[in-house]
Amino acid sequence: MNQQPLDTAPLGRITPGPEADHLARAVYAALLGDLAQLSDEDWQRPTECEGWTVRDMVAHLVGAAQGHASMLTFLRQYVWGIRHRKAFGGSSLDAMNQRQIDDQRAHSTDTLVQLLTELAPRAVAGRSRRARTLGWAPVHLEAAGSWYAGMPTRTTMAELCAVVLTRDVWAHRLDLARAVGKTLSLDPALDGRIVSDIVADWATRHGQPVSLTLTGDAGGTFGIGRGDTLTLDGLDFARLMAGRRPDGDIPDSPLWATKVLF
Repeated sequence: MNQQPLDTAPLGRITPGPEADHLARAVYAALLGDLAQLSDEDWQRPTECEGWTVRDMVAHLVGAAQGHASMLTFLRQYVWGIRHRKAFGGSSLDAMNQRQIDDQRAHSTDTLVQLLTELAPRAVAGRSRRARTLGWAPVHLEAAGSWYAGMPTRTTMAELCAVVLTRDVWAHRLDLARAVGKTLSLDPALDGRIVSDIVADWATRHGQPVSLTLTGDAGGTFGIGRGDTLTLDGLDFARLMAGRRPDGDIPDSPLWATKVLF
């Protein structure tokens, strides 16, 4: 199919390099700003990720950053996940996430924030290095555990490190705000760019013509070909792509069956 962009926002992908590194650092900075506002009660609130409190989610982010900053730490987490995946519905990723949380049990919430503050720049640097040197390597994900229908099961190390892991931190920032009942302060240059990349990824995966209008500060108008017109909130679209339940009404479309990696 010959797909021609409409006179709308560009559908360019984020690729390894300066932009990807800048966005990764900016997402961490925004997250750390949010964490500084949490009350003691907020840390114990449940999140949408089954079985995780706010503290658990932040512990996962700390553990993940440790793995991104150190290849040896990552390999230890990865091997543990492989060995224990049967206990997590066959998902080595879910097992690895739990190991990351368990490794932080002894830390206070203040220590978790301090650790993430110190780890964030090292994690971004480590991810950038892997995207450059191991970008060609295929990455396979099991269709098990917290995997959701329509989610891809394959990517590359380049896309994982430059794009998907930034989305993961960004999506958990949304999760945390919902858990504590706070409205996020959105930056169109940051949040809008991440959402536009999600749109581009989604459009490439489903390969159908569509005109998409996303409202809110993270939104925009995007088009491929001359397909159906779909309108919804930008964050609801992102949540839908991540296998989460949107807050607002979602127009009917078979295209929603296609998801992207987070």
